[in-house]
Amino acid sequence: METLKLIAMKFYTTIPKKLKTYYDKEIESFQIEFLNGNLKEAWNHLERAHILGQKYPYTHTSVHWKMLKFGFRIKSGSEILGQIPRLIFGGVKSFVGKIPVGNPGGANVPPLKPFPIENELQQMFIKAGIKLNQQ
Repeated sequence: METLKLIAMKFYTTIPKKLKTYYDKEIESFQIEFLNGNLKEAWNHLERAHILGQKYPYTHTSVHWKMLKFGFRIKSGSEILGQIPRLIFGGVKSFVGKIPVGNPGGANVPPLKPFPIENELQQMFIKAGIKLNQQ
């Protein structure tokens, strides 16, 4: 007789409220900097929002959508082409918990490569009660 083993798999769905506060602040800062023409600073806030939200499908996909639109607005073919697969697969990988922790999400970095998380963002995770599984 064969025993059926169920694999316990954690699915990530919604960003925790405490972390969402930090994520929303980065998105708001992105919008302000973008409207003021500070493209470098705007992009930096998108990358930070990506790191904060990449574990959760909706926020992860939302940041890649914003990155794709940013690519169109600055007329960057490489960013546009780089964001399309990230937009398609990023949320799915978040859902099953297979993300490259710390990856900033832009087309200028390998999509599956983990990166160190800067101290300020680490503190946001800690204050939100989120444990980081850095590789």
